[in-house]
Amino acid sequence: MHIVDQILSRVLGLQVNLYACEARLEAGTDPESLHDLRIAVRRLRSLLHPLRAHESVLLTRNAAATVGQLTTPVRDLEVLATELERRGAIEAAAIRRASLRDLYLEILGSPELDRLFMSLDLWPGDFRSAERDGDFANIELKISRQLRKQINKLSVALHTKTHDPHELRLLTKRLRYGSEAYPKLSPVTPDSFELLRAAQSALGDWHDRYQWCLRANEDVDLQGLVPEWQQESERYLADAELTFGKLSALIKTQ
Repeated sequence: MHIVDQILSRVLGLQVNLYACEARLEAGTDPESLHDLRIAVRRLRSLLHPLRAHESVLLTRNAAATVGQLTTPVRDLEVLATELERRGAIEAAAIRRASLRDLYLEILGSPELDRLFMSLDLWPGDFRSAERDGDFANIELKISRQLRKQINKLSVALHTKTHDPHELRLLTKRLRYGSEAYPKLSPVTPDSFELLRAAQSALGDWHDRYQWCLRANEDVDLQGLVPEWQQESERYLADAELTFGKLSALIKTQ
């Protein structure tokens, strides 16, 4: 199957997945529905990212990005509530969960989500038209080059003594999902990919605790957990650094 056909097929599959996640979120019985919706949006963005210079792709990619931004604080609230339940802070967790249903309804009725589904309905025709116009000549080479650029950016960041963990988290996530979207075109080896996943996981756990500690400045009922979160944050950051040490030996700036 030609790569253009592969991309069209995968976007269609993600569109179906998004509709299913929307239905699950509307039913309100599946605690993973928003998380799965966000994963589908992330995969869509990663699939379209190397092609973002093309007008036929830009609208859908931007629509996916706005849905990602819209749902981020709601997902953060879900994760915090789960953490509070795990810690036995049931009342604090219940306060957060009480607002989630209204937030889900806001997402379901949002113009951002409508715009994404509308753009996905129109996208295949625009994409095929762009293909006929020759917009996607040498598309595989362009995707490989884009992934190589992402590797180089991460490699440079890893070799910077004062690297920012926030930046590393974003670079790692972008390269991981980009390589997952185009495994045959990515220069990332299987060993490096596993390290990317491990680093992303550690940095994700670090980032959660970093955000919770910031939130405790305003939410008094969280302040008693700050010392533990700070200790865990340091441990997860150390785990990420250890993983990055292994990863930097496998990837080199080209």
